[in-house]
Amino acid sequence: MDRIAEFRKWKGINGFEVQKQNCCWLLVTHKPCVKDDVIVALKKANGDATLKFEPFVLHVQCRQLQDAQILHSVAIDSGFRNSGITVGKRGKTMLAVRSTHGLEVPLIHKGKLMVTEEYIDFLLNVANQKMEENKKRIERFYNCLQHALERETMTNLHPKIKEKNNSSYTYKKQRNQEKARSQCITKENVKELENDDDDVGINITIFPEDY
Repeated sequence: MDRIAEFRKWKGINGFEVQKQNCCWLLVTHKPCVKDDVIVALKKANGDATLKFEPFVLHVQCRQLQDAQILHSVAIDSGFRNSGITVGKRGKTMLAVRSTHGLEVPLIHKGKLMVTEEYIDFLLNVANQKMEENKKRIERFYNCLQHALERETMTNLHPKIKEKNNSSYTYKKQRNQEKARSQCITKENVKELENDDDDVGINITIFPEDY
Protein backbone atom coordinates (compact mmCIF):
# COMPACT_ATOMS: atom_id res chain seq x y z
CA MET A 1 0.00 0.00 0.00
CA ASP A 2 0.93 3.65 -0.18
CA ARG A 3 2.15 5.75 2.74
CA ILE A 4 3.12 9.26 3.79
CA ALA A 5 6.22 9.44 5.95
CA GLU A 6 8.59 11.87 7.58
CA PHE A 7 12.11 10.79 8.36
CA ARG A 8 15.35 12.28 9.57
CA LYS A 9 18.71 11.17 8.26
CA TRP A 10 21.41 9.68 10.46
CA LYS A 11 25.10 9.61 9.65
CA GLY A 12 25.64 6.39 11.56
CA ILE A 13 28.62 7.70 13.58
CA ASN A 14 29.32 8.87 17.14
CA GLY A 15 27.13 6.14 18.60
CA PHE A 16 23.98 7.01 16.65
CA GLU A 17 21.75 4.03 15.89
CA VAL A 18 21.70 3.34 12.16
CA GLN A 19 18.18 2.47 11.08
CA LYS A 20 16.58 1.69 7.71
CA GLN A 21 18.69 3.28 4.97
CA ASN A 22 20.47 5.46 7.53
CA CYS A 23 17.30 7.25 8.58
CA CYS A 24 14.86 7.34 11.48
CA TRP A 25 11.12 7.55 10.85
CA LEU A 26 9.41 10.46 12.61
CA LEU A 27 5.89 9.79 11.34
CA VAL A 28 4.40 7.09 9.10
CA THR A 29 0.74 6.87 8.08
CA HIS A 30 -1.33 4.99 5.51
CA LYS A 31 -4.20 7.46 5.93
CA PRO A 32 -4.60 11.14 4.96
CA CYS A 33 -2.06 13.16 6.93
CA VAL A 34 -2.95 16.03 9.27
CA LYS A 35 -0.74 19.13 9.62
CA ASP A 36 -0.79 19.12 13.44
CA ASP A 37 0.65 15.59 13.49
CA VAL A 38 3.41 16.64 11.11
CA ILE A 39 4.34 19.71 13.15
CA VAL A 40 4.60 17.61 16.32
CA ALA A 41 6.77 15.04 14.51
CA LEU A 42 9.07 17.71 13.10
CA LYS A 43 9.89 18.91 16.61
CA LYS A 44 11.69 15.58 17.14
CA ALA A 45 14.11 16.30 14.30
CA ASN A 46 17.58 17.60 15.14
CA GLY A 47 19.16 17.03 11.73
CA ASP A 48 17.58 16.84 8.28
CA ALA A 49 13.92 15.90 7.81
CA THR A 50 12.01 15.10 4.62
CA LEU A 51 8.34 14.64 3.80
CA LYS A 52 7.80 11.67 1.48
CA PHE A 53 4.84 9.99 -0.21
CA GLU A 54 5.49 6.47 -1.50
CA PRO A 55 3.02 5.08 -4.07
CA PHE A 56 2.01 1.46 -4.52
CA VAL A 57 4.75 -0.97 -5.58
CA LEU A 58 4.32 -4.68 -6.35
CA HIS A 59 6.93 -7.23 -7.51
CA VAL A 60 5.78 -10.54 -8.94
CA GLN A 61 7.96 -13.47 -10.03
CA CYS A 62 6.27 -15.08 -13.04
CA ARG A 63 6.61 -18.63 -14.28
CA GLN A 64 6.50 -17.59 -17.94
CA LEU A 65 7.14 -14.41 -19.89
CA GLN A 66 3.59 -14.60 -21.19
CA ASP A 67 2.26 -14.34 -17.62
CA ALA A 68 4.41 -11.26 -17.04
CA GLN A 69 3.10 -9.73 -20.26
CA ILE A 70 -0.49 -10.14 -19.11
CA LEU A 71 0.24 -8.50 -15.74
CA HIS A 72 2.24 -5.75 -17.43
CA SER A 73 -0.69 -4.96 -19.69
CA VAL A 74 -3.01 -4.83 -16.67
CA ALA A 75 -0.63 -2.53 -14.79
CA ILE A 76 -0.31 -0.08 -17.69
CA ASP A 77 -4.06 0.08 -18.24
CA SER A 78 -4.56 0.72 -14.52
CA GLY A 79 -2.32 3.80 -14.53
CA PHE A 80 0.96 2.28 -13.30
CA ARG A 81 2.85 3.58 -16.30
CA ASN A 82 6.35 2.94 -14.94
CA SER A 83 5.83 -0.82 -14.71
CA GLY A 84 8.28 -3.16 -16.40
CA ILE A 85 9.49 -6.72 -16.92
CA THR A 86 12.98 -7.87 -15.98
CA VAL A 87 14.44 -11.13 -17.27
CA GLY A 88 17.48 -12.50 -15.44
CA LYS A 89 20.32 -14.38 -17.09
CA ARG A 90 19.02 -17.66 -15.67
CA GLY A 91 15.53 -17.00 -16.96
CA LYS A 92 14.04 -15.54 -13.78
CA THR A 93 11.16 -13.31 -14.89
CA MET A 94 10.08 -10.47 -12.59
CA LEU A 95 7.30 -7.95 -13.08
CA ALA A 96 7.40 -4.64 -11.23
CA VAL A 97 4.14 -2.70 -10.87
CA ARG A 98 4.96 0.92 -10.12
CA SER A 99 4.13 4.51 -11.01
CA THR A 100 5.84 7.89 -10.91
CA HIS A 101 3.50 9.99 -8.77
CA GLY A 102 5.66 9.91 -5.65
CA LEU A 103 6.63 12.97 -3.62
CA GLU A 104 9.76 13.81 -1.61
CA VAL A 105 10.38 17.31 -0.20
CA PRO A 106 13.03 18.40 2.36
CA LEU A 107 11.53 20.33 5.29
CA ILE A 108 14.31 20.65 7.87
CA HIS A 109 18.04 21.15 7.37
CA LYS A 110 20.45 20.89 10.29
CA GLY A 111 17.60 21.22 12.75
CA LYS A 112 16.14 24.35 11.13
CA LEU A 113 12.69 24.40 9.54
CA MET A 114 13.20 25.67 5.98
CA VAL A 115 9.55 26.20 5.03
CA THR A 116 6.45 27.84 6.49
CA GLU A 117 3.55 26.00 8.07
CA GLU A 118 1.41 27.28 5.21
CA TYR A 119 3.69 25.48 2.74
CA ILE A 120 3.57 22.31 4.86
CA ASP A 121 -0.21 22.47 4.70
CA PHE A 122 0.02 22.81 0.89
CA LEU A 123 2.36 19.82 0.64
CA LEU A 124 0.05 17.68 2.75
CA ASN A 125 -2.89 18.50 0.47
CA VAL A 126 -0.79 17.38 -2.50
CA ALA A 127 0.34 14.21 -0.72
CA ASN A 128 -3.19 13.34 0.38
CA GLN A 129 -4.48 13.83 -3.17
CA LYS A 130 -1.76 11.51 -4.46
CA MET A 131 -2.77 8.94 -1.88
CA GLU A 132 -6.40 9.05 -3.01
CA GLU A 133 -5.33 8.73 -6.65
CA ASN A 134 -3.10 5.81 -5.69
CA LYS A 135 -6.05 4.01 -4.09
CA LYS A 136 -8.08 4.48 -7.28
CA ARG A 137 -5.26 2.98 -9.34
CA ILE A 138 -5.05 0.00 -7.00
CA GLU A 139 -8.79 -0.59 -7.39
CA ARG A 140 -8.47 -0.33 -11.18
CA PHE A 141 -5.56 -2.77 -11.09
CA TYR A 142 -7.62 -5.27 -9.10
CA ASN A 143 -10.61 -4.98 -11.46
CA CYS A 144 -8.47 -5.15 -14.60
CA LEU A 145 -6.64 -8.18 -13.22
CA GLN A 146 -9.93 -9.97 -12.64
CA HIS A 147 -11.00 -9.26 -16.24
CA ALA A 148 -7.61 -10.42 -17.55
CA LEU A 149 -7.75 -13.68 -15.60
CA GLU A 150 -11.26 -14.35 -16.87
CA ARG A 151 -10.14 -13.75 -20.47
CA GLU A 152 -7.09 -15.97 -19.93
CA THR A 153 -9.30 -18.77 -18.62
CA MET A 154 -11.47 -18.52 -21.72
CA THR A 155 -8.51 -18.54 -24.09
CA ASN A 156 -7.05 -21.60 -22.36
CA LEU A 157 -10.30 -23.39 -23.18
CA HIS A 158 -10.07 -22.23 -26.81
CA PRO A 159 -6.48 -22.57 -28.15
CA LYS A 160 -7.25 -20.71 -31.39
CA ILE A 161 -8.33 -17.62 -29.45
CA LYS A 162 -5.19 -17.85 -27.30
CA GLU A 163 -2.95 -17.98 -30.40
CA LYS A 164 -4.66 -14.90 -31.82
CA ASN A 165 -4.27 -12.97 -28.55
CA ASN A 166 -0.57 -13.83 -28.28
CA SER A 167 0.16 -12.57 -31.78
CA SER A 168 -1.60 -9.26 -31.15
CA TYR A 169 0.20 -8.38 -27.89
CA THR A 170 2.16 -5.10 -28.26
CA TYR A 171 3.70 -2.45 -26.02
CA LYS A 172 2.46 0.75 -27.62
CA LYS A 173 1.10 3.75 -25.76
CA GLN A 174 -1.78 4.08 -28.24
CA ARG A 175 -3.40 0.88 -26.98
CA ASN A 176 -4.53 2.70 -23.83
CA GLN A 177 -7.21 4.31 -26.01
CA GLU A 178 -8.60 0.99 -27.34
CA LYS A 179 -11.84 0.57 -25.41
CA ALA A 180 -12.51 -2.90 -26.74
CA ARG A 181 -9.28 -4.32 -25.28
CA SER A 182 -10.19 -3.74 -21.64
CA GLN A 183 -13.70 -3.12 -20.35
CA CYS A 184 -12.38 -1.99 -16.98
CA ILE A 185 -11.08 1.32 -18.41
CA THR A 186 -13.70 4.06 -18.21
CA LYS A 187 -13.78 7.23 -20.31
CA GLU A 188 -12.42 9.20 -17.36
CA ASN A 189 -9.54 6.76 -16.87
CA VAL A 190 -8.63 6.81 -20.57
CA LYS A 191 -8.42 10.60 -20.51
CA GLU A 192 -6.17 10.43 -17.46
CA LEU A 193 -3.90 7.86 -19.08
CA GLU A 194 -3.61 9.93 -22.25
CA ASN A 195 -2.22 12.78 -20.17
CA ASP A 196 0.46 10.54 -18.64
CA ASP A 197 3.76 11.06 -20.48
CA ASP A 198 5.58 8.10 -18.93
CA ASP A 199 7.13 5.73 -21.46
CA VAL A 200 5.74 2.24 -21.79
CA GLY A 201 7.96 -0.76 -22.41
CA ILE A 202 9.79 -3.81 -21.15
CA ASN A 203 12.98 -3.45 -19.15
CA ILE A 204 15.32 -6.33 -19.96
CA THR A 205 18.29 -6.72 -17.60
CA ILE A 206 20.90 -9.49 -17.80
CA PHE A 207 22.10 -10.52 -14.34
CA PRO A 208 25.40 -12.23 -13.47
CA GLU A 209 25.61 -16.01 -13.06
CA ASP A 210 25.23 -15.89 -9.28
CA TYR A 211 21.92 -14.02 -9.42
